[in-house]
Amino acid sequence: MSGIRTLVVDDDAAAAQLHARYVAGTDGFVVVGTAGTGARALHRVAAGDVELVLLDVNLPDFSGVEVLHRLRTVLSARVDVLVISSARDATTVRQALSAQVVGYLVKPFTREALTRRLDEYRAQRAERPPEVPVPLGQGDIDAIVAARRADAIPSAARAPAPASLPKGLSASTLQVVLDALDPVTAVTVREISERSGASAPTVRRYLDHLGRTGQLTVSHRFGARGRPEVLYRRAL
Repeated sequence: MSGIRTLVVDDDAAAAQLHARYVAGTDGFVVVGTAGTGARALHRVAAGDVELVLLDVNLPDFSGVEVLHRLRTVLSARVDVLVISSARDATTVRQALSAQVVGYLVKPFTREALTRRLDEYRAQRAERPPEVPVPLGQGDIDAIVAARRADAIPSAARAPAPASLPKGLSASTLQVVLDALDPVTAVTVREISERSGASAPTVRRYLDHLGRTGQLTVSHRFGARGRPEVLYRRAL
């Protein structure tokens, strides 16, 4: 097969098939499969034949943001990711963009819109310089090891100093909001507000900051009707 090998990840099977047809109909791309969960997406990428992932954020097992995190940290996968999602909250968008995705396309979109993004990506990909392995010196290796050790420090121990906080945010309230978050069970803004005693608008401002600094993860819970509920979990 010739073309950029693409995996389409979406929990809606009909949407996944539709987007796969869009991709297959775009010059320079070939669809290697679809996945309906984050776990299946990671398993498929681990096979080593995927170059581009069209990734939905709202997945049944864990969020697309978590998929991105595992792609970059656990698998160290050199794949490009184009997010395709109905999620528009600032925290989710910022977390996705911080993972160096090649784009973020909001659903619903037309075939023309996706084709345009794919054409732009293919052109940018063609302009990339080839990756040439460069031997690391001992100093470079020591720096990588030190960085990994720093990453292993719990987020609470790495709470930002007051001077580093955006204007209008306080370290004491930030710690209260952090304490209201759980690393295992995802909670809503309302639940965080009840635990912390802060108003919902205040909680959202602090969550936005925590999302930008990588101290929480975001997922979505779908009900029988209406918009999905945004859930927040403290990053490990």
